[in-house]
Amino acid sequence: MTTEHRTARLTVLIDPKKKAAFEQLCREEDMTPSQVVRQMIRDYIEERLGPDWREEVLRD
Repeated sequence: MTTEHRTARLTVLIDPKKKAAFEQLCREEDMTPSQVVRQMIRDYIEERLGPDWREEVLRD
């Protein structure tokens, strides 16, 4: 299985109130905002490409 390389940066502009609410919810789940965003991205990719997406996307 290929491992993910966490070297790319994604900048997102968001309303400050939504950011604060998001950060609070992340804290309540004992997760960082980055962890939650990475999971949302993985879920979105899987929704669009199917359950075998890792073989296609993470191929070196």
